[in-house]
Amino acid sequence: MHNRRPATPASPLARARRIVVKVGSALLVDAATGRLNRAWLETLAGDLLRLRERGQEVILVSSGAIALGRRQLGLSRGALRLEESQAAAAVGQIRLAHAYKEVFDAHGVTVAQVLLTLEDSERRRRYLNARATLSGLLALGALPVINENDTVATSEIRYGDNDRLAARVAQMTSADCVVLLSDVDGLYTADPNRDPAAKLIERVPRVTPQIEAAAGTARSDFGTGGMATKVAAAKIAVSAGAHLCIAAGAHRHPVRRVEDGAPCTWFAPQGNPRAARKQWIAGTLRPRGALVVDEGALRALRAGKSLLPAGVIGTRGHYDRGDTVSVLAADGSEFARGIAAYADGDLTRIMGRKTAEIAALLGYRGRDEMIHRDDLVIVAEEAAPAATPEPAHD
Repeated sequence: MHNRRPATPASPLARARRIVVKVGSALLVDAATGRLNRAWLETLAGDLLRLRERGQEVILVSSGAIALGRRQLGLSRGALRLEESQAAAAVGQIRLAHAYKEVFDAHGVTVAQVLLTLEDSERRRRYLNARATLSGLLALGALPVINENDTVATSEIRYGDNDRLAARVAQMTSADCVVLLSDVDGLYTADPNRDPAAKLIERVPRVTPQIEAAAGTARSDFGTGGMATKVAAAKIAVSAGAHLCIAAGAHRHPVRRVEDGAPCTWFAPQGNPRAARKQWIAGTLRPRGALVVDEGALRALRAGKSLLPAGVIGTRGHYDRGDTVSVLAADGSEFARGIAAYADGDLTRIMGRKTAEIAALLGYRGRDEMIHRDDLVIVAEEAAPAATPEPAHD
């Protein structure tokens, strides 16, 4: 039994709008048999369904493919060569996805499998595509289940652990909360396996060198991420404005346990996800280009709406999809900045036109907005000198 502390409506997990939950291999796969721990998985599913039923969006990051596949292929329990890991992942991923499908199908929830590599969060176009896919799945009511694409990822393009992958997914999707379920119940002042006097650190307001030193290098038998990778994940998540929790997951209903006040470690965010993203956009020193918009578009932006191609009357500079651009009033003053959904060449064909005409004009169906409101920040209500677009690079 653990000492329960009553959860409050203000707890990070209870008030989060979008939650990323990461499950480690040691929880999903029985260490003795190498088989999926189905009974435990069903209790996790119950927890995630509970979050969804109260209106929260959930993304699951799941390890386990290699651990399941190696048993099926009869691979030894020692360290695997790269090609063995990739083969095990290819076999195990099918079993893992099927297990999630079966568990959630019983409750009428559609599961979507998404496999990512490090490049998908580091390269702009891949990042935008992955972000759009995840946002679309959530909008359609599906539950994304994400894993690293171990069948193709080599050492130079790997996250290497799903803790940091979960933090990157939170950053990518502007999630408010990340829960890392593992075989430990949080960060201690020292390695509790070696030091009986080690104490659980329940709250970390800021990741300091002392906190990183306390993380140590402990590892589980099945997983690849020790406490150090969890603290590295926390640094990513909190900088993106998300709370992050490290909690023991081996118990049944592990997420509900966190809400009920089970011992765990909470890392406090720096701001909130939307503010962190918009601060990054506003802080771009040299936008790659600029859009000139009409007065109707300015009024719409002031009201918190997105910028549609119909409101654009001019374009300056050369930029690509995903670049930060300035939004200028007709007199040339900078009003806002945002992330362009179309390159300058495509915009010249659709500016001033209705959204319904985009597909016919470009030959493909892109986004309805030139800049979505989530990717736009007003930088000056009053007239300001126009920013000089950054020269295009080959």
